[in-house]
Amino acid sequence: MKIHHLNCGTLRPFGRRLVNGTGSPFSCGEMVCHCLLIETEQGLVLVDSGIGHDDVERPAQSLGRRFQALARPVLDTGETAVRQVAALGYDIEDVRHIVLTHLDLDHAGGLRDFPNAEVHVLRAELDAALSAGTGAQRLRYPAAQRAHGPHWQTYEAAGESWFGFDAVRELTGLPPEILLVPLGGHTRGHTGVAVDSGEGWLLHAGDAYFFHGEVDPANPRSTPGLRLFQSLVDTERSNRLHNQHRLLELARTSGADVTIFCAHDPVELRRHQSGPQGTSPGDALSPV
Repeated sequence: MKIHHLNCGTLRPFGRRLVNGTGSPFSCGEMVCHCLLIETEQGLVLVDSGIGHDDVERPAQSLGRRFQALARPVLDTGETAVRQVAALGYDIEDVRHIVLTHLDLDHAGGLRDFPNAEVHVLRAELDAALSAGTGAQRLRYPAAQRAHGPHWQTYEAAGESWFGFDAVRELTGLPPEILLVPLGGHTRGHTGVAVDSGEGWLLHAGDAYFFHGEVDPANPRSTPGLRLFQSLVDTERSNRLHNQHRLLELARTSGADVTIFCAHDPVELRRHQSGPQGTSPGDALSPV
């Protein structure tokens, strides 16, 4: 399988040193929406969909003022998954499956751009989005991003063992090289997505962590801003911390077999885009 590492949404929150650990605390930080586009015999598969075309064109309807003020998304249509799929020479209909780590607005915004795709997600996550009652929950899971009526495929957070994690291995219509690795805590039904690249496993850990240093076997660390942010938005703190520890242990014990990366770290995205499998039709990110 050929795997493309895409940035489907650049974010520029204030406080670069607090977010990225470098630069001035008064300059803008840099975060990304790291998505995968996988070429399979079953068609194209997106892992997360980033910020979508409608989010860029009408941000008030789905992103909301709070997200825009805090995350400060660039809102570039060229970064949307649908535009990057077209730049690679494919049609919208070629994307037949979207596998989501979770349904937060910066991960599910592109669903509307691929209305006929099957959308794979843990059942607990979809239930949380559909039952969002408080204002904060509705901001997290904007109904506008699901108004087209996605074709849902839902799964329970259980399955066979994968490097010590429970994993959902049989995903409807997808090859066995793609599986869900439940990593609850950031949201109720949050999951990682593991992909057998043929040269080892990739684990897209979504928002299970935010900074590359958190899975550094020799020197695990985060930045103050991201450490605080994670604690403010998690739904199950003990579960989140437990899964972060498990990911660190996975990096320590199985780093030769599994490459872990999260959704928002620009250092990890550049690392993969510069590798043999890391192709992207978009422009390179600005230097850290």
